[in-house]
Amino acid sequence: MEFYEAVRTIDASPDRVWAVLTDGARYPHWDSGIERLEGTVAHGQSVKVQSKLVPGRAFPVKVAIDAPGRTMSWTGGMPLGLFRGVRTFRVADAGGGRARFEMREEFTGPLLKMIWKKMPDLGPSFEQFAHGLEQEAESHA
Repeated sequence: MEFYEAVRTIDASPDRVWAVLTDGARYPHWDSGIERLEGTVAHGQSVKVQSKLVPGRAFPVKVAIDAPGRTMSWTGGMPLGLFRGVRTFRVADAGGGRARFEMREEFTGPLLKMIWKKMPDLGPSFEQFAHGLEQEAESHA
């Protein structure tokens, strides 16, 4: 298993952070790494994410909301589990009207070693996402 993650304490309520995370249409406005997000960010739905990191390619993912307002995951990859990525978003109350945000993506599967070598470093894009989320949530807090 390989993974990337980002963590932030955000000066906005957990509800506000969750509202930003589940408003897919606005992602391109606050996450400079996303060109477009198609679909509805809701439990059981599929969305397509088009990243600037890999121009011209959309990544379809299945959305699962495990704990409304607190935990959501996006799962995508290849058939038969040959390569799989699960991105988990967690929002918790940090006290004082603030939220703790965690995002982690774990990659698994028999083709992981081969694909991992060719994947771009997602660390900076994870930090960029967390920073954009922080700015967006705090600007409307």
